Amino acid sequence: MVAILEGTLLYKADENTVQNSEISRYKRWLKENYGLQFDSHQALWEWSTTETEAFWKSIWEYGNIVHSKPYDSILTGDQMPYYKWFRNAHLNYTEQVFRHKELPGPAIIYKSENQPARSISWNQLYEDVAALADYMKKIGIQKGDRVVAYSPNIPETVVSFLACASIGAIWSVASPDFGLNSVVDRFKQIEPKLLIAVNGYQYNGKVYDKLDTIHHLLDEIPSIEHSIIIHHVGEQPELKSPKTVHWMDAVKEKSSELEYEQVEFNHPLWILYSSGTTGLPKPIVHSHGGIIIEHIKTLQIEADLGKEDRFFWFTTTGWMMWNMLVSGLIVGSTIVLYDGSPSYPDLSALWAFAEEAGITVFGTSAPFIDVCIKHNFKPNSHFKFPKLRAVLSTASPLSANSFKWVYESVKDGILLVSISGGTDVCTGFVGGNITLPVRAGIIPSRSLGAKVESYDEEGNPIIGSVGELVVTKPMPSMPIYFWGDEDYSRYLDSYFSTYPKVWRHGDWIQINEDGSCIIFGRSDATINRSGVRMGTSEIYKIVESFPEILDSLVVDLEYRDRPSCLALFIVLQDPAQFNDAFAQKIKDAIRQNLSPRFVPDQIHVVEEVPKTLNGKKLEVPIRKILLGMPVGKAINPGAMANPKSLDYFIELSKSFNAI
Repeated sequence: MVAILEGTLLYKADENTVQNSEISRYKRWLKENYGLQFDSHQALWEWSTTETEAFWKSIWEYGNIVHSKPYDSILTGDQMPYYKWFRNAHLNYTEQVFRHKELPGPAIIYKSENQPARSISWNQLYEDVAALADYMKKIGIQKGDRVVAYSPNIPETVVSFLACASIGAIWSVASPDFGLNSVVDRFKQIEPKLLIAVNGYQYNGKVYDKLDTIHHLLDEIPSIEHSIIIHHVGEQPELKSPKTVHWMDAVKEKSSELEYEQVEFNHPLWILYSSGTTGLPKPIVHSHGGIIIEHIKTLQIEADLGKEDRFFWFTTTGWMMWNMLVSGLIVGSTIVLYDGSPSYPDLSALWAFAEEAGITVFGTSAPFIDVCIKHNFKPNSHFKFPKLRAVLSTASPLSANSFKWVYESVKDGILLVSISGGTDVCTGFVGGNITLPVRAGIIPSRSLGAKVESYDEEGNPIIGSVGELVVTKPMPSMPIYFWGDEDYSRYLDSYFSTYPKVWRHGDWIQINEDGSCIIFGRSDATINRSGVRMGTSEIYKIVESFPEILDSLVVDLEYRDRPSCLALFIVLQDPAQFNDAFAQKIKDAIRQNLSPRFVPDQIHVVEEVPKTLNGKKLEVPIRKILLGMPVGKAINPGAMANPKSLDYFIELSKSFNAI
């Protein structure tokens, strides 16, 4: 494929399409109800981030948020992270979903590998959620209790979440490709009372039995009092405990009406996880109200989703995009689920499903697009996609050539938006919409209500050059707290230790004069594999359990124009011990105990791991060096305990950046 110049115009919607978009309707509503008129999207963004309370009040009203008790105030507090939103408002996420329960079309379309697609009506979804919510209440699940799931992207997982939220319980889910230790590290912290799990899952044509893992989970997490097993693959599993039931038995007694526990705006909805260089994964708690109002803004207004749309994102339950996908229901869209490998039996799998299911908005990741390009796969040679109007991409930066590929190989004349956000806020910081032109390699705008800026090393906002992505105003979907972090110490250390009172996210960003942006990947040591972020500590715990390994360092090398590389560096008792078999043992241990996503692409033996004077591993500076940054800019060797250890990485960087 011939390279394209960054910034090349690829698509601009016609005036009729623009005027009929949801964001244009919102702007007209602002004029009629607030007397506000904006000549450009940049002007609208400026207002949304300057008049914070007025903006979010408008989303509450425009989005017709269902509530049983109105708010007393929109925003109280004097600094992040201590702001409180919409005090005393009472509502429920699941009630927001089922205001659409009379819609005639499907609520969910679902397909798994080697199985035909099936549809679930709004009425059937409502009945299943009501039945499961009744069962949960019968076994003693109450408001504030934690319900966890070890399950893939299937309808039963959606039903489980909606039932949990309807009674005010707190949801958390792990994808079944996560290994036992990784799941225990997450779930044990939050002391769940109920576990919902599949007996196994399928991926890339293979079936993986998870019953042993489930039994271990029940042993390792004593707070679990009940469990529900979903028969997903193979033979129906035999139950070994009187407090364990089959899924079909849990939902067999249909209830006539679903009751919604009315909770405060800031009541916990779900717990997502992100991990750092040390310690257990951080249990990030988001609120009912914060997610409702943020996802209405993102999906209804910016993504232009409505009742006629079929909204798809290829995701596992371990990625926040699953949560965003489910929220398609709160705006009345049909959500489209796929469970399995995106390339099984070949790269046509998702594209064939897109045409079959009539997907209108196709969500994917930059790595998947890169794979299609690498294999010279052209979906439009096989499919026509008559309903498709938008492709959305996230997980990592989308290169200019990837933009070009979508228009040449998927469909011309559609909207393509590259988005960047995070698990931490369960939304995007930057993205685009139908009113903005699509230019190769460029993200058109910062998201409404997200006061995103680029800071230099001294903490000054900069335009036109690369800096740290920071957020200087509060957002409703920022975490209400980390579970078990009563004094906010982990929360403050995670986001506010670099720039006090300012959220530092950990991405490099360039913001241009016109408000458009470019994301350059992570600025910290967090590993990002197809959107699922993992802290290095989880890999170190596995790798350094090998008696042969004295020390280790792992870095995720994200490139804008080629696939990322996860590189593991190990210090051995005896370097002669290293061979292909030992490397495979390391990879197998990570695959089984953490996830196949985080198996390193390369393993290198080094004499020393570069460290600070107080013994901290220098992950970020080594990452910068391997990505091509001059050593003098990446690190001060005089502040190191072992500056000679840099020599290996400086030499290696030459081969890494020779492409």
